[in-house]
Amino acid sequence: MDEKNDKTKKQILLRISPTLWKELAQWAEEDFRSINGQIEFLLTECVKKRKKLP
Repeated sequence: MDEKNDKTKKQILLRISPTLWKELAQWAEEDFRSINGQIEFLLTECVKKRKKLP
């Protein structure tokens, strides 16, 4: 998946615990991202890492 060529983004409903939300919000703030941006970044990194596994 190439983000530069991805003109449209899909919307999803994500239910997470308030504790996880708080942790993600703090992490996102530290990385100067929105919570949505942080979640997308983390998912992208996980997919890249998974592709590198044997």
